[in-house]
Amino acid sequence: MNEKDVSWDDLNLFLAVARDGGLSPAARATGRSPATLGRRMLALERALGRELFARHDRGYALTDEGRAMRDELAEVETRITQITARPAAETLPLVKISAGSWTVLHLLDLLDALTGTPPDLRLRFAAAEAALDIAHREVVIGIRNQRPREASLAGRKTARNEFAPYALKGAEDRPWVKVLADTPSARWLDARVGRDAIFEVTAPRNSLDIVRAGRGKALLPTFIGDREPGLVRVGDTVPELAHDQWVVTHHDDRHLPEVRRVLTRLYAALARG
Repeated sequence: MNEKDVSWDDLNLFLAVARDGGLSPAARATGRSPATLGRRMLALERALGRELFARHDRGYALTDEGRAMRDELAEVETRITQITARPAAETLPLVKISAGSWTVLHLLDLLDALTGTPPDLRLRFAAAEAALDIAHREVVIGIRNQRPREASLAGRKTARNEFAPYALKGAEDRPWVKVLADTPSARWLDARVGRDAIFEVTAPRNSLDIVRAGRGKALLPTFIGDREPGLVRVGDTVPELAHDQWVVTHHDDRHLPEVRRVLTRLYAALARG
């Protein structure tokens, strides 16, 4: 063994012997036998060309060189611990949820109900109008507008969603805001409004921003429009856009403790609206 063969494991064992003052207590702390520790310390001294311990019947006492090395290594050990330690939040299990923009916006109002107090998991929301792939674990939970068809997926119906036109009270005569997206509601409105819309947006959420500003009216889910202060319905719900809401997950994932917690909380929160 030479100096280049010294590993962090050798140095870690040295720290254990140096702190505990002998092979037997260090053996209990490291799970290595006293004989193994004795051989490793002797090999370490030979590799470094330093006498680190004064050996006697009562244990291993550090020499001046040993104490200097212990102090230097203690600083290195502290730095390594700081670098490799993960922030506390990252030790919590992560659950990824996908849903349409409107549903994610609704879920963000339910954060405390979904994460627990204090939080016992982390949530990642993927707002996407296209359904992400649960079967291939793009996400763990998906909120969909129809029952899952894949044999590997499980689903539970939670609510009935409807759409209606909304505007800021007093601004009911404003022009339509059209969403440029491949969704049933966007297609329905485009077929009726066409080029008459003054504002067009690519993100559904921005249609709500324009309505809030009193500049237009938009087709919104009733679970969004009815909860928005100052907004009023300016027409009836659209029967052909009504659909059931399903919470979907993989059969293999739904019994994981963190997924089970999120599912239970989602069912309760969405049922309350």
